[in-house]
Amino acid sequence: MDDLSLDDETRALLQRYGFDRPTFEALRARLRAGEASPESNRIAGEVEPPAPGDVRPLPALGTPERAALTERGLAAIREGQVGVVTLAGGMATRFGGVVKAAVEALEGHSFLDLKLRDLASLARRAGGGRIPAYLMTSFATHDAVTALGAELSSAEAPVQAFPQFISLRLTPEGDLFRDADGGPSPYAPGHGDLPFALQRASILDAFRANGGRWLYMSNVDNLGATLDPAVIGAHLESGKKATAEVVRKLPGDKGGAPARVDGVLQIVEAFRFPEGFDQDRVEVFNTNSFVLDAEALAQGFDLSWFAVQKAVDGRPAVQFERLVGQVTAFVDSGFLEVPRSGADGRFQPVKDPSELEQRRPEIRELLTARGVI
Repeated sequence: MDDLSLDDETRALLQRYGFDRPTFEALRARLRAGEASPESNRIAGEVEPPAPGDVRPLPALGTPERAALTERGLAAIREGQVGVVTLAGGMATRFGGVVKAAVEALEGHSFLDLKLRDLASLARRAGGGRIPAYLMTSFATHDAVTALGAELSSAEAPVQAFPQFISLRLTPEGDLFRDADGGPSPYAPGHGDLPFALQRASILDAFRANGGRWLYMSNVDNLGATLDPAVIGAHLESGKKATAEVVRKLPGDKGGAPARVDGVLQIVEAFRFPEGFDQDRVEVFNTNSFVLDAEALAQGFDLSWFAVQKAVDGRPAVQFERLVGQVTAFVDSGFLEVPRSGADGRFQPVKDPSELEQRRPEIRELLTARGVI
């Protein structure tokens, strides 16, 4: 690592969070060779919108179909087969350097507190059992989230934090990017770290040894994505290895969406669609909430590294990221359309303080209706 001219503090940080030097060097070589451009991220195969029946709706509240799915999900929870992964990583920049998991989302309740209260109340509603909560952190959030998780852990929802990996930003020419102080610029390389970070922390083996079979994953800042037993039931009914929650698009929405790539149904990120593909042909998009088969996750996947251009300290930087939605390209996956808003709404993402202020009334309403607060 000497040729990177790193100080001792940076070396220790990289070692602690699993810096992969060979992968870093291979990606840097791609960048230097001109093989890591936005164009290289695009899919080369045939891409088509989902076929009829590819996206199934979640049955409405109050219907017999919804009740049956709910009972099936509650049975799985009661038997200890369901765990939850909450993505609480990132770079802790959107809320003035405060770790988002610890931000007060509603009066007296942080984002993480509300996520865990949901699990504890649901475990009680199921009539027993426990719902283990796994928190994927980053080097920027790990210590704070670990401490907060330990404080909020309960018998019904025991908490374990585990970190994702770390890497270093590069210049567009492939040199080490240095910040305004001349130091290297570390970053968290995307939520596609999830299957690999779970294995590094030995969580998958322990979860499965204790009878765990399915993991529900969502972002810490999406408080609409509660652990709904009907969503678990819908996943079980489908027989798929992964289920992605999708919502109806609104004007201006951008993000990954289900599509068929050479016939295989999967999440395709917006920047990966072929040039000229009309993304409005796909009427739903990915919420980054999934039900994932723990056994399938343990197999590992050859997820792609995507070159992402960022502005850091007012200068262009390149960082390579993996995305968890690409797991759907490797396992048989289903797509469940869920309500976006309202009493049954499941998509209330909060990226910054102004969005939190805007969404608070609806978040308060839906969490009250679900018995979380």
